[in-house]
Amino acid sequence: MEALYSQLAFDIDGNASPVHAADALGSTSLKNHLVSNWAKATVQENPMMKKFPGMKFHQDDESVFTNILAPAGSRAVSSYTVLRAGPTRKILWDPQEIKAAIVTCGGLCPGLNSVIRDVAIGLYNNYGVRTPGKVLGIRFGYNGFDTEKYPPVILTPAVVEEIHQKGGSILGAGRGGFKPDFIIDRCVALGINHLYVVGGDGTQWAADVLFQVVKERGLKFAIIGIPKTIDNDILFFDRSFGFHSAVDAAVNAIKSGFNEASSCFNGVGIVKLMGRDSGFVARNAALASNLSDAVLIPEVDFDFDGPGGLLAHVEYRLKRKGHCVVVVAEGAGQRFCSTGKHDTTGHTVYGDIGVLLRDRVNQHLQKTCGGRCFFIDPAYMIRSVPATHVDNVYGLVPFPSLPVAA
Repeated sequence: MEALYSQLAFDIDGNASPVHAADALGSTSLKNHLVSNWAKATVQENPMMKKFPGMKFHQDDESVFTNILAPAGSRAVSSYTVLRAGPTRKILWDPQEIKAAIVTCGGLCPGLNSVIRDVAIGLYNNYGVRTPGKVLGIRFGYNGFDTEKYPPVILTPAVVEEIHQKGGSILGAGRGGFKPDFIIDRCVALGINHLYVVGGDGTQWAADVLFQVVKERGLKFAIIGIPKTIDNDILFFDRSFGFHSAVDAAVNAIKSGFNEASSCFNGVGIVKLMGRDSGFVARNAALASNLSDAVLIPEVDFDFDGPGGLLAHVEYRLKRKGHCVVVVAEGAGQRFCSTGKHDTTGHTVYGDIGVLLRDRVNQHLQKTCGGRCFFIDPAYMIRSVPATHVDNVYGLVPFPSLPVAA
């Protein structure tokens, strides 16, 4: 899983000739992923050319600039480029050789079932991977490669037809169980040569380790990373799947916090939302609900005390309108509640900023203007809901060209 992006500088002078993507890529690692550079004997014609004769296919060397803004008066801009996703006329794999598996790792995220469905149906309908047992679902994350303990699920159109209407993952999700050589051994034993890995930072790091194992062994094996996070914190992505659904559910939690707070004398609703290192869910949900008086996110520090502190602001809002709503991302304010601990996967164990916030605000209210707090933590609710129609449509975009990216 080499990085599929490169940094380059390009001229934006109107008189300059445009930079062709293949030339811009030069000798970077991106060039290794162009179909035109693969051995011609192994390149296959995309079966979608016959299935959809009027379909527009991408050139395999097309790339997308991640930065399209330029300072006034500047003639050159430094930007990253990424390979453009989408079907090309030539692909590496003969679809009849493919035996695919998909694994969902880490915590839940809205849209996991949509991704499972779209991978299975995309392979079946668009590429003719139709023999029963040629598309498998690995259960409970990387743990599921212990197939005697967790038998795989055979994914067919009939099995996945309605799963996008459900929350969670029909394959289950799980942490741990990562044994690189054992996993590749099991894949080889089962005949798997396409592995779709759905997960966050740790999962994709592990997928890269698997890539290094198959590379060292000289195996013809494709590992496709599908990034998963409701926090929406993936470089170069405007939005990750599940983010819209999480925000939609979080808005309802904020409304509940507002209803509780506004129905009580000097009520303060505190709503803690997911977001370890980024506050996109908290920010967007607060903007969408338009009911919040303060939003605390990991990217912006804050103080409890002092004239510009949170407690003074809460008191001011109570005096002005009699109630207040505070939305806080789970990773905000960790300098006040850091645990100094790490879990078994190496991730920092964050302190509960929501509980601390509730206790500090309650203590302040008792000493000053009176009132009470209502603490709402919908974390597991917003990540386990079914995907919204927006995420279902968004999740369809990458999957018509799956074997192309492999």
